Amino acid sequence: MSVINTNIQAIAGARNLNHSQEMLGRSITRLSSGSKIVNPSDDAAGLAVSEKLDAQGKRVKAATTNVQNAVSYVQTADGFMSGMTKILSRMSELGILAKDVTKNSSDVDLYQQEFTALQDQLRATIGGDTTEIGGTTGVTTPLGAFNGITLFGANATGLSVTIGQAVGQDMTINESNLRSGAMLEIINQDGAGAYTLLSSDSDAIQKITDSIQHVASERATLGAAQSRLELAATTLQVEYENLSSAISRIRDVDVAEESTQYAKYNILVQSGTAMLAQANQTPQSVLKLLQG
Repeated sequence: MSVINTNIQAIAGARNLNHSQEMLGRSITRLSSGSKIVNPSDDAAGLAVSEKLDAQGKRVKAATTNVQNAVSYVQTADGFMSGMTKILSRMSELGILAKDVTKNSSDVDLYQQEFTALQDQLRATIGGDTTEIGGTTGVTTPLGAFNGITLFGANATGLSVTIGQAVGQDMTINESNLRSGAMLEIINQDGAGAYTLLSSDSDAIQKITDSIQHVASERATLGAAQSRLELAATTLQVEYENLSSAISRIRDVDVAEESTQYAKYNILVQSGTAMLAQANQTPQSVLKLLQG
């Protein structure tokens, strides 16, 4: 049917051209942004899933930070206790030297001065109030601390660390209480502020040996906690890697595939434009009938 008012071919050509231009615009946006999902309508379900995975990934990164900070906490405590072991070893050496029968009282006093200085260092590191470690004044701000957290005080519940992204994924670092037991025998003071243990005491060596064992046991406990934290950190890194991979498959554009689509729709736009121009010329054939 030959008509003038309605050009069906031009309408169809315009519709196809608009579709090709829209798809070409999407390809350009995807290639320029690197994202497969430019608008929610591109993949509504994929967008929802990727947002959930992205939030989970952020929680994993936060948990990784928590674990790394906990490792630093454990390493700090272990570093202090390593120093304590050296101090106690030197104190045991002084205890033996103080028992040398060839030494006069002045020599023994010199050993005791160093022995007391080492006790002062242990007391300042461990800290505690007078009800815990005796003496006339307590140590309220001990050297053994990490970000304001006392390392060697009593803490029955330990230190809870979040090692995963879900609720309840926690572990506990047990307390390292050096204000009791064998170590207390070393740093304890009487009501006058004098140490109850002297280098020349007959049981000094045994008490120091017990303290060394006490510190060694606490270091072993921390070592086990550190091993678990390092394993948790490795697991979190693998989890984050897999989450990132899953998000990438949903969100990131496949450049090779999208480049092919871009080339396809670019050609369709060009051909559609040419065919629309041809379709707009079709009604002119009616003129020939009128001329006849």
